[in-house]
Amino acid sequence: MKAAKSLQAIYAVVKRIPRGRVSTYGRVAELSGLPRRARLVGRALRELPPDSGVPWHRVVNAAGKISSRGDALGHEDLQAHLLEREHVSSVGNVVPLEHYLWQPARARPGSGKTSQKTNDETGQKTSRRPTGLPVKRPRVKAGAAGR
Repeated sequence: MKAAKSLQAIYAVVKRIPRGRVSTYGRVAELSGLPRRARLVGRALRELPPDSGVPWHRVVNAAGKISSRGDALGHEDLQAHLLEREHVSSVGNVVPLEHYLWQPARARPGSGKTSQKTNDETGQKTSRRPTGLPVKRPRVKAGAAGR
């Protein structure tokens, strides 16, 4: 994927993260079609212009921690403040992922449809079981059938 398309894919995924939810750099990379490129996501978000409209503050590291940028400009405090305004609580700049992690809908293989729906406002899953998928059955040893 070319650099410009990679950045567009990253920004498109970050824009999907609803208010009150967060995602991780690694998940954003994976959802952008760039697996194992979490650092690229960090760099892309760090270089965003201030008026971009991309909610960069909704992305944290894999441990839920607000990552420092190393430029000593207080972006960690700004990120914590922006998350707090969206009712995302953090303790010591760590967001509890088990409570606030965004769970995007997953596509069923080959169908173009989702197997789980999420409410984009809350990120909460709604229950809908996929149909038509093969069921795994336990293996039966040869000669054991019919005993």
